[in-house]
Amino acid sequence: MTQIVATFYKFVSLPDAVEIQAPLLSYCLSHNVKGTILLAPEGINGTIAATRDRIDAVLAFLRANPRFADLEHKESTADAPPFERMKVRLKKEIVTLGVPEVDPNQRVGIYVSPQEWNALISDPEVTVIDTRNDYEVEIGSFKGAQNPQTRSFREFPEYVRQHLDPSQHKKVAMFCTGGIRCEKASSFLLSQGFAEVYHLKGGILKYLEEVPSAESLWEGECFVFDERVAVTHDLEIGSYDMCRSCGHPISKADKVSPHYEEGISCPYCFADLTEEKRKRQQEKQKQIELAKNKTNVITSN
Repeated sequence: MTQIVATFYKFVSLPDAVEIQAPLLSYCLSHNVKGTILLAPEGINGTIAATRDRIDAVLAFLRANPRFADLEHKESTADAPPFERMKVRLKKEIVTLGVPEVDPNQRVGIYVSPQEWNALISDPEVTVIDTRNDYEVEIGSFKGAQNPQTRSFREFPEYVRQHLDPSQHKKVAMFCTGGIRCEKASSFLLSQGFAEVYHLKGGILKYLEEVPSAESLWEGECFVFDERVAVTHDLEIGSYDMCRSCGHPISKADKVSPHYEEGISCPYCFADLTEEKRKRQQEKQKQIELAKNKTNVITSN
């Protein structure tokens, strides 16, 4: 049965996050919804999957809380359940920047709609920054955007301190996959004295969904954190798969590398592959193949 995959986030003050955790987990479990929801004093961030009626029920449950009444979400579909269990976790941050004093609930940059984005980033006075990690930027980004070459969002503040200057970079525009990282990054830049800070509302995904490919300034594909791996315009599934050993997106060219072995290694993780990890991955791959064969038998019957 088709699974609806819903992703959502909202920066909102949640000093009572711990009180919200148990009832939310209980409701999700009672509706057989699976995935992960993060709760922190700064807000909520989650990805969940289930059938349409159950996803709608959980979203309605969340929106019954006045602080989540206007919670926006994005959807995709999956042919099989993409998650094995349901987790509602308490965290210090819903997206980890590692700078506690930065609070998007206090101030953020200027939201820019997908329809207005092209004009903004085409302005030669605007510095455009991709706030995602290097492996994401590698497969696609906006034309002319700077790549901070970070391995995690925690490294972004140091990149800003080393490479950006409020007195020189008067206008800064940032973007990310769904909007959460660039929204928090905008709050950080404002705290560092940058005057004009913009961020793409709804992220790359909303841009690819709403801006026609003929007008698009996007180049390549967009990495996503689900079974699709990457998407193109109109959110069509892209050409990448994912290495189940390290999580790096892999292209058709990567698969012909002598360092690629399905489920075991790829050109990006082969050098760090220990014998112990090889054995673990081989066992996982074996279980995946067994499950796949079992499904094929059931389908054929």
